[in-house]
Amino acid sequence: MFDSEISDFAKDMFAEIGSKYNISLVEWNHDKDHIHILFKANPNSELSKFINAYKSASSRLIKRDFPHIRKKTMERNVLVKKFCLLTTGGAPIDTIKKYIENQGQK
Repeated sequence: MFDSEISDFAKDMFAEIGSKYNISLVEWNHDKDHIHILFKANPNSELSKFINAYKSASSRLIKRDFPHIRKKTMERNVLVKKFCLLTTGGAPIDTIKKYIENQGQK
C-alpha cells in the first residue's frame, strides 16, 4: 500500500506534526505495508500522544488525498492503530540509520 508518493506524503506530515511535539525526523523508509522511522525526541515529549495524533491525522489525510487507498481500507482493516516503538539504547545511530535505509529493498 505504501508507494513512494504516499510515503513522502506521510513523511512530510510526520515532520510537521512532530515539530509540535519537539520531535525531529532522522531517517525514514517504507515497505509495502509499513514504515520505519528513526526520530529524536526530548525526554519531556509525549510520545504516545504524538503517535496517536500522527496516525490519526495521516490515516485521515491519506484516505482523503489518495482515493484508491480509501477503497483498500474499506475492503480490509489497514492503517490500523498499531505501532512498535523501540528505544535505541546504546546502539550506534549509524547502524540504525543503515537498517532503515535498507528496508523495502527486497
